[in-house]
This record gives sequence, structure tokens and C-alpha cells, in this order.
Amino acid sequence: MTTPFEQAGLTRLMARGAGRPEVVVAVIDGLVALDHPGLVGRRLRILTDGGHGGACSRAGGGGPACLHGTFVAGLLGAGRGWEPPGICPGCTLLLRPVFAADRDAGRAAPATRLEDLAAAVVETVDAGARVLNLSVGPDRPVGTAHRELEWALDHAANRGVITVVAAGNQGAVGTSVLTRHPWTIPVIAYDRRGRPMDLSNLGGSIGGRGIGAPGEAVTGLGPGDRPFALTGTSAAVPFVVGTVALLLSEFPAASPAEVRAAVLRTGSGRRRTVVPPLLDAWAAYTELLRAPDRRGRSGPFTDRRAGGSPPARRTVPDELEFR
Repeated sequence: MTTPFEQAGLTRLMARGAGRPEVVVAVIDGLVALDHPGLVGRRLRILTDGGHGGACSRAGGGGPACLHGTFVAGLLGAGRGWEPPGICPGCTLLLRPVFAADRDAGRAAPATRLEDLAAAVVETVDAGARVLNLSVGPDRPVGTAHRELEWALDHAANRGVITVVAAGNQGAVGTSVLTRHPWTIPVIAYDRRGRPMDLSNLGGSIGGRGIGAPGEAVTGLGPGDRPFALTGTSAAVPFVVGTVALLLSEFPAASPAEVRAAVLRTGSGRRRTVVPPLLDAWAAYTELLRAPDRRGRSGPFTDRRAGGSPPARRTVPDELEFR
């Protein structure tokens, strides 16, 4: 059976390298079991606020927040000798918990406030992140805005930070403050047969400038020595984030806009569909390789500003949950 890495065109790209430590990937999620053998010795940095602490135990004491955060961090940063291997273990993971270990412990999907997520985005960008993994989403599609979070996403865009977000798992047609932002990359889940999953939210902004990735029963690091399988758009996001990180490592002189366009395969214009195509990481690599003067280019990361002033204040429901 085709693995999720093969399905996403990642196998050949991962064979080229494990990523560079100067490429910092922010995992804005739950607590992470830093004592898990799959993560021991990896390049991990932790940003904490007063309410969320720093880490949890792989014994499962952190509850759902620890389980989800460890899964996402492992899919990105676990050693290549682990099963499944991390996509970009040579990169630096910047861990910023937004789901407390003891908050909503009885819920399958621990929640956090939009204001907390906005603060985490700003903090990780200011700490040097170049890619953001947001495997979270509003508990339902919303049609209104959120000033703090929109400003935080603008801040990331203005710094050239590529922000990848989960489209959500309500099976609805609609958008959210995360998927509507013009610089984010919304991600839907594809099943093992290469078909969009019915649970994924769809919409104009999701189809027009989003991408799909494996999201059915994706296996990752779990409690103890047991693997953990997760289904949904939150499981799909790390495949896109890992691809971006590897491309930034392979093409250090490429601008964020160039890398983003290669991943989205948008060509010369925006798509007119509500269903984005499946990620092809190797096609993105070959597109960047063919770009004029790309071979042999090296140099610092180019900060291309994506523009936009902070939006006017509006209100939306302020609860997020794992998607």
C-alpha cells in the first residue's frame, strides 16, 4: 500500500536531506512529550506562557493536548530511523503550546481562545520561525473577522513567514479567519485512495489557494512506545509544513512567495474551485529547480513582504479546537 509520504510526493524529497537547522518550524499546538525516544536528541526549542508550561510525559499524563502535540511534532521532527520518520528532523522545531494539559481534559478536542492563538503566532514569528504549523481551526466555519488574529497573520505575512492552517473537519462549505487570510495555506485531508475526504471543509479560499495532503489514519508518535493514528485536516497539515521546510532548506535563496507558489502549483493565477489538489512535494522541488538561476544559488532568506495593514476590529466566537 502507498504510504502517506509516497502519496504526497515526499519520499524523493526526503531522500535529498533532512532539512537545515536555520529553518525554524513553529508547532503551535499542544504540549509535546520531549522524553519520547523519537524526539530525543532533536533540535527542539520551547516557547511558553504562564499558563501552559513546557512539556509533558510520553506516559500520557498530559492528556489529549499532549497526544496531539506530540503527534504533530513527531511527524515533522522525529528521527529518520523512527517509524514513521520525521519529514524534516534536521530543521529546528519551535514548540509553542496553546492547549493546556489540564484544560478541558475530558474533551476529545481541547480548546483555546483565538486571542491565545494570535499571541502564539506573533511570538513564534518574532522568535525566528519561518514556517508555522497550525493544526487547529474554529469549531465551525465563521463569516466574521477577528482583529487580533488577523493582525497576527498579517505580521507573519509581512515577515515572509509561511503559515499553513487546517481547513477544519466539519464537512461544511465555508471559511474561517484562518483560511480566508490571503497569505495562509489552507489544507484539506485526502484519503488513502487519493480522494478528498468528506469531513474536510471546503470553500473558495480553500480551493483557490489551498492544498490537500494525506489525512486518513495517519500514523505518528503516540504514548509510550505505541504509535498513534490521527484522521483529519490537522494530520494533513504537517505534510505541507514539512515540504515547505525541506524546500527552504534546499533553496535558501528562494523567496517565500516562490516556495509557496511551487507548493500550491498555482501557476500564473488562482484556481477557481472549492477543492484543492493533492500535494506533490517532488513536483514543487522540480519547479523550483527549473527556475532561472536557481541552480547554485545560495544566500540568506529573502524577506518578501506580503503587505496589508491591520484590519478593523470585529468579533467572532473565540474558541478553537484541534481539527
